[in-house]
Amino acid sequence: MGNKPSQKVLVVDDEEPILELLKYNLEKNGYEVKTASDGQMAIDVAKKFHPDLVLLDIMMPKMDGVEACRHLRSMPELANSFIVFLTARAEEYSEVAAFDVGADDYILKPIKPRALMSRISALFRRESKKTTSSPQIKVGDLVIDRTSYTIQINGREINLPKKEFELLHFLAQNPNKVFSRDDLLLNIWGSDVYVLARTVDVHIRKVREKIGDDYITTVKGVGYKFNLG
Repeated sequence: MGNKPSQKVLVVDDEEPILELLKYNLEKNGYEVKTASDGQMAIDVAKKFHPDLVLLDIMMPKMDGVEACRHLRSMPELANSFIVFLTARAEEYSEVAAFDVGADDYILKPIKPRALMSRISALFRRESKKTTSSPQIKVGDLVIDRTSYTIQINGREINLPKKEFELLHFLAQNPNKVFSRDDLLLNIWGSDVYVLARTVDVHIRKVREKIGDDYITTVKGVGYKFNLG
C-alpha cells in the first residue's frame, strides 16, 4: 500500500452530511481532518490546526467562504497551505471572487469523492515536485526567498499569498522570457485545475501593488515577463 499522506485538512461546510462524507473519505485516505460549520469557526480552528489544505464552501452563516478565504490567506502560518472551494455556486463571478482572494482550485458540487481525492492528491504531488534549486533570487532591491515564502523589497519583508508568490518566483526564475497567460496557468495552477485566464491578470496586478511596476512587464497581445535589467 505504501506510506499514506500525513497532511492535515480542514473541511468547512454548513451541511453536516457533507462534513461527514468528506471527513470519512479523507480519513480513509490517511489525512488528518478537522471540520468547521461556518467561516468564523474555520478561522478559529485554522489558527490552532494549521491545515495543509482547506476545503471551503461559499454560502455559510456568520461569514461566507470568500471572506473566510481572505482572512485565511492573511495568516502567515497558512502561507503554504492550499485553499480549495467546494461549492454549488456555478456562476462565473463567484469563481472569479474565489480566485481573487487566493483560492487554488474551484470545484463544483455535487461531490464525487474519488474524483475529489484525486484532485487533492494532484495538488500535493505538484507541490512536492517543485524545485528548490534556487531558494533565493536577488534582483536589485528585491529578494525572493522560496524557503520562507517571503519577499523583501528595500529591506522590508512582505508575505505574499501562495499563488502570488509562486507566480512571481516562476517569472523571476525565467527572466526576460515572455509567458502567455496559458503558460502561466499551466505552470502555476497546473493542468488539473480549471482557472479563468483573467485570474493571471488579477494576480499580476496584486503582485505589482506590493513590489511596484518595474519588475513585471506586460507584453501586449502576448503575456508577461520579469525584467532582469
